[in-house]
Amino acid sequence: MQSQDVAPRTTRASGPVVDVEQAEAALVEHYPRLVRLAYLVLPPGLGRNRRVLTAHALTQRALPRGRASASVIPAQATGRDGDPGYSFVRLQVVRTALEAGLPLKRRAWPKRAQLPSLFPQVWGLRLFPRSGGADELALDQHLSTLSGPARAAYVLRGLEKLPEDGVRKVLDAAGVADPAAAVRQAAGVPVQDALLDSPEFDPCSLQARPTDLMRRRQHTKAALAAAAAVAVCGALLALPSGGWGPDGAAAPSYAQNPAARAALDPAKVTKAAAIAWKTSARTDFSVWPARGDLPGDKALLRRALAVWARPGESVQVSATPGTPSGGPAGPPQLLYAGRVDAARVVIFYDALRIVRYAEPVSGTSGAALDFARVDAAAGAEADALVLDRADGNVRYLMAPWVTGAAERDLSKPSAGAMDLGPTGGVTAPLASPAQQTGACTSWNVLQLTDASGTRLLTDLGELAPAHLTVGRPAAPREVSGAAALRTWSPFACSLAAVRSQGVRSVNAWGYAQQTLPDDSGDAAWVCTRAETWRGGGARVLAQFHTPGVAYGAVAAKAEDVAACGAKDPHVLAGVLWKSAAGSWYLLAAGSADTRSVRATGGVEGSAQGNLLAVRTKQGAQAGLKGTLADGRAISGLR
Repeated sequence: MQSQDVAPRTTRASGPVVDVEQAEAALVEHYPRLVRLAYLVLPPGLGRNRRVLTAHALTQRALPRGRASASVIPAQATGRDGDPGYSFVRLQVVRTALEAGLPLKRRAWPKRAQLPSLFPQVWGLRLFPRSGGADELALDQHLSTLSGPARAAYVLRGLEKLPEDGVRKVLDAAGVADPAAAVRQAAGVPVQDALLDSPEFDPCSLQARPTDLMRRRQHTKAALAAAAAVAVCGALLALPSGGWGPDGAAAPSYAQNPAARAALDPAKVTKAAAIAWKTSARTDFSVWPARGDLPGDKALLRRALAVWARPGESVQVSATPGTPSGGPAGPPQLLYAGRVDAARVVIFYDALRIVRYAEPVSGTSGAALDFARVDAAAGAEADALVLDRADGNVRYLMAPWVTGAAERDLSKPSAGAMDLGPTGGVTAPLASPAQQTGACTSWNVLQLTDASGTRLLTDLGELAPAHLTVGRPAAPREVSGAAALRTWSPFACSLAAVRSQGVRSVNAWGYAQQTLPDDSGDAAWVCTRAETWRGGGARVLAQFHTPGVAYGAVAAKAEDVAACGAKDPHVLAGVLWKSAAGSWYLLAAGSADTRSVRATGGVEGSAQGNLLAVRTKQGAQAGLKGTLADGRAISGLR
């Protein structure tokens, strides 16, 4: 039976470790092919609508659950066939598609792939691929007669163009008990590889039809009656404590502590004087005046404070890593209260955190509460806060000392900046790179001007935008001139790797220039270091940029290391590179005070100074060792 064709999952060595960013890149780039693969492997008996949704669900769940760093210097990507990220995701898709086709057993827990998927879901419509011709129908019928492993073998051979040995390896890694038998069974189906690319089997190009309209009307009436009953019962239960009155979306209150009650009193909220920033020596959030058109709305402030102290189940709560999300210890400072687009927004500051509360203009359902750690923020780090995000755009609330705000594409250094004309301290909306999907072709940043000069901030999906700098770690400079913009330009899209990590600032340091072999021009080595508000968790990327290529490539990365920072301004990294003449080289570069570099492992070579170029072959694996001017040994960044 088919249920015996897939063995229990076992742990197998699968080659080089693949990190989540590498797998995510492969998933995004090859998503349509992976969904088609899942659709073809799933049993046709599921029905076309369920097959489509299940194929998308299995593909979207194919990323690795943990984060791992590769233990070798990565080679240049060689496309889908040589991409370990794609191989990993493809294996996950095949494995889960086979599991989804297994029958449920009474005495065993179902596998996750056998359960209906939470996402994606489509209500009121049936989705299915476009109908093909007689040949496609005949092929689908042939595939329906095969077992799940045999169907997978046929698809891997015809769609993925894998040799027979490669098909057996994938099936074995997916847990198939007898891969050879599956391959033999698949060989009995006529070879019609071209039909596998037909729209008949494309779950990304769909037609839509309504579900059973009469049955849907009956179900809707029953659901409305049940909802009315629940609403009446909820109102009766809520009456003794005031219901959805003063505290909005907050959970019920049982606190009797006088200090806790005082922290929730809107009359005790503090506000800085409008000109406090002009006379104070401080340039932080403590001297921001309260702005917006609703700072005197006591009912709004009361709801915001109550939700902060005890968010109800319907409140969407988010916090940057390392940020406590507890209630206020005392009356906080008000920075903003007003209407923004279709929401009412309140922003508080308690000397450690920025807290943003948002609710719809009508009602309190759908309230959101966001926390961001900003302790010791000053200067550029206290220049702006995210006020609102909508439709892929972001609005900022400016510090009172900011005199100008503009939008600039960091990836295009020669392009001009577009004025955002702050009104009442609030900018016009600008496209947010934190919400962009697909291939990165631009990275919009916020350019601010005040009496001290110009600086750049970028939205990384949190309340406090990250401050961008350039130069040696011990003395970083603002990204305000043409040279600084050119340094950042090839590496702008690498900022996506540190989204939602609680990043405080990111510095780009061009630590080496290298003449490439075979008269291929000069390459730039740049180290970017993202510091976090919590202190630990710094993310370091060594990146490599060659002539004629728009964007830099990540050569090495590390987390929680001192390299490339003020405490240890040294870095050593390498990459496998293919010249225009078709030869492969191991290239490595260290910071200027590196006196020698040596390759170990699969590549042997050494050089005096901070640069190394050793001829090798594609796929070679190597380690790096270096010696600094003071005699200290360093290792290649991983």
